[in-house]
Amino acid sequence: MWFGSKEEPVMAEVLEQRRPSNAEAMQQQHRKSVSNKGLTGASALTVRQSIFPIVLVTILFFLWGFAYGLLDVLNAKFQNSLNITAAKAGGLQGAYFGAYLIGPPTYSGYIVRKWGYRYTFMTGLTIYGIGALMFWPSAVHRSFAGFCGSLFIVGSGLSTLETSANPFIATCGPPRLSEFRLELSQSFQAIGSVMAPLLASRVFFKNTDPKDLSSVQWTYLGIAAFVFLLAAVFFVSPIPEVTDADMALQAEQCAGLTGYTDKPLRKQHKLFFGVAAQFCYVGAQVGVASQFIKYAVESAHISDSAASDRYAIGQGLFAIGRFAAAGAMMVAKPRWILLVFMTGVMIFIAASMGAGGEGGVATLSLVLFFESCVFPTIFTLAIRGLGRHTKRGSSWIVASVSGGALFPSLTGLVADKQGYHKAMCVPLVGFFVAFAFPVYLNTLCAQELDGFRETKIGYEDGDGTIGDVRRDERRASVVAPDGGSGSGGSGSGEVEKGLGIGKGGVAQEYEFAK
Repeated sequence: MWFGSKEEPVMAEVLEQRRPSNAEAMQQQHRKSVSNKGLTGASALTVRQSIFPIVLVTILFFLWGFAYGLLDVLNAKFQNSLNITAAKAGGLQGAYFGAYLIGPPTYSGYIVRKWGYRYTFMTGLTIYGIGALMFWPSAVHRSFAGFCGSLFIVGSGLSTLETSANPFIATCGPPRLSEFRLELSQSFQAIGSVMAPLLASRVFFKNTDPKDLSSVQWTYLGIAAFVFLLAAVFFVSPIPEVTDADMALQAEQCAGLTGYTDKPLRKQHKLFFGVAAQFCYVGAQVGVASQFIKYAVESAHISDSAASDRYAIGQGLFAIGRFAAAGAMMVAKPRWILLVFMTGVMIFIAASMGAGGEGGVATLSLVLFFESCVFPTIFTLAIRGLGRHTKRGSSWIVASVSGGALFPSLTGLVADKQGYHKAMCVPLVGFFVAFAFPVYLNTLCAQELDGFRETKIGYEDGDGTIGDVRRDERRASVVAPDGGSGSGGSGSGEVEKGLGIGKGGVAQEYEFAK
């Protein structure tokens, strides 16, 4: 569990360093690598500075949303063409999501801490591309084991991307917008998930022999070509690095609002609860998605093609839910939104077990709608206040996506014995565990989470960017007693709303009177 602690800074190291400005962070975007223990100035990036890198990384979310949506259709395709059971078809999810258990806590997490986000993006895309190419021989030999192996490599690549992309989006820009940024970026993942089943039913597998898998070969060959091209784009693109030292500084700056104190990883209880909740939630989500088409066939007595269309509608609701939640986060607290959406999930997954006909399909579609905001919101709220442990904690939350390897097979096993309606009891159990997390957040972690939402770090006023060293120096030089000059935000007698001096002489946000 403690693998990777050597790449993390200690708080004394952070406070003793020279603080670069956010302008320096933007000027040094093409460095080969960056020390995770060093400050880069990226802890106070503005919205304007973070727009381009966030847009670029958002493309990755669309990419693995497409891969995830295609996987669910492939599941049903393999069941028909290879005559395998629902439980065995769950092995596809087992291979894909099992890779998440291995990569993030080990090599993926090490790469992001050792060499930074840019090289982690390129590594993940390269692995993904190799996995996509491996589908060709698997389809030629009609090997189910080959498909599982190819999906494991694809999952390894995507887990590496998620190990870097999720924390990058969450930390690149003003901290008060962290949940909004990740929710909005992952909305485009949902769009990819909508497009995949539509293209699969209308283009890739339209008018094909049920036993013919050649269309799978060409589909993944095209994906591989695009992925390798995207890796080259990331090599030349400007990507600011946000280190654990930057996050430690930012957490210290917000301590007046959040009550933050530096703690070892083993005492980060909110993180561990978040990991357990994410494991069960993702497992339940994938369990529903993997059996949605077969559930629709059983419930409404429709063809697989028509059921795929229903699944596309459900994924469309999922995408709408993501955008709706992102908009709601601009006016409501994310911890409230998470509680409301998880409540909706619990209500409709229970209802889907008893509903029949098109009503059952509609009920399960509403489960997808309310699932929409859960993953990114659990992620951002669980890493809030981790400071110097942010990258390692993020890698553990990404590793919890491996829950998707367990629940689909269990759901399929129950479906083979009892039918797809009763099989929804398996996701229900996972959702119940995940539901406990927002209850915990709203009862025991409200002050900390609300404090990060209130901070103004990364916003600009008449003196510069709040939280940036140049603003601190400018204000200190103006207000120093007897015309003297201060340095780096040292105590000068001036007080204001929003910026003061925290522990260790670090600029800290809180409110007090002049």
